[in-house]
Amino acid sequence: MPTDADISRTPATVMVVDDVAANLQVMASELERGGYSVVVAQGGEEAMERAALVRPDLILLDVLMPGIDGFETCRRLKASQATRDIPVIFMTALSDTPQKLAGFDVGAVDYVTKPLDGTEVLARVKTQVALAEMRRELADRNARLAQEVAVRQQAEAALQRSNAELEQLAYVASHDMQEPLRMIASYLQLVEQRYQDKLDSDGREFIGYAVDGAKRMQVLINDLLTYSRVGTKARPFEPVALQTVVETALVHLRVAIEESGALVAISNPLPKVLGDSTQLVQLMQNLIANAIKFRGSAAPEVRIECGDDGAAWCLKVRDNGIGIEPVYFDRIFVLFQRLHGRGSYPGTGIGLALCKRIVERHGGRIWVESKPGQGSAFCFTLPHPAGAGDA
Repeated sequence: MPTDADISRTPATVMVVDDVAANLQVMASELERGGYSVVVAQGGEEAMERAALVRPDLILLDVLMPGIDGFETCRRLKASQATRDIPVIFMTALSDTPQKLAGFDVGAVDYVTKPLDGTEVLARVKTQVALAEMRRELADRNARLAQEVAVRQQAEAALQRSNAELEQLAYVASHDMQEPLRMIASYLQLVEQRYQDKLDSDGREFIGYAVDGAKRMQVLINDLLTYSRVGTKARPFEPVALQTVVETALVHLRVAIEESGALVAISNPLPKVLGDSTQLVQLMQNLIANAIKFRGSAAPEVRIECGDDGAAWCLKVRDNGIGIEPVYFDRIFVLFQRLHGRGSYPGTGIGLALCKRIVERHGGRIWVESKPGQGSAFCFTLPHPAGAGDA
């Protein structure tokens, strides 16, 4: 008997194919009592025509029929685009294994043996109709998923092209701005030297402001060039020892470390990773320089730590500096975002945005842990693929 759930759905359609009219009538009555919609066909030719037109959910197909027998009918149904996915159950008085295997070879999914048992037929029909519905749903989901993937790939490709074009535009524009700025700064300095006797204190001060502005613009352009090169001028990844990376960054920061009296320590051995050594040096240099720059009243203390979460190395650059309010944690990694005036702490507002871009290019993420007046820890992850090795 059909359940309430079966009645609420559109009944599945079953086609019964047999050359004996009495068999068709009995089987049709049994299937209708089981809640199915029934279509009948007397012979293979009629079955193929009706199946292409009706598209039943399942076909019960007699094997021994005059003209085109059940095996050939099934073979032709499976060869047609319109009917190849319809499951076929053979009805046969044949009980030998070779005949059954022949039926499976042409595409049948099951057999019922004559004389037919109505309960058994309904059970097998129900099973195969449910399996066919599952296959259709899976095919539909796969098709939708494939479409979504294709759309996403197109969007990603378009975004990559757009980013590449923007990066190239930023590089060209910034590069072309360098020469005019150098000319402005040079001529202003020349004016100051040549006409210093004719300039009053205000005039010399104004020229100083202009030269300083041109130099700051050059620094900003250089930082923008570095930022744009993360994607366009990057080198292929190779094994890199982070210990060497940090040591190189410290050499670059030697003057700042000596002038500030900073103490920089590495708490534990650093691993090897796959990456761009030049960019990783820039990353560590920026983070250590920030730790030195944003110091409190005490001499800067910077500690570099490394842990392993099983999928990636987690590095932290800790300091005893002024700290950051939690509300600004996301903002500090945005290009040109500054929390302090230039008079308090110099910079262009690009350094941490550059760090974020470098980390993301290496497949990691970066964040900050901090409290005002209690220092900060800038943390980032770097994947450690098999074969990179330890330090």
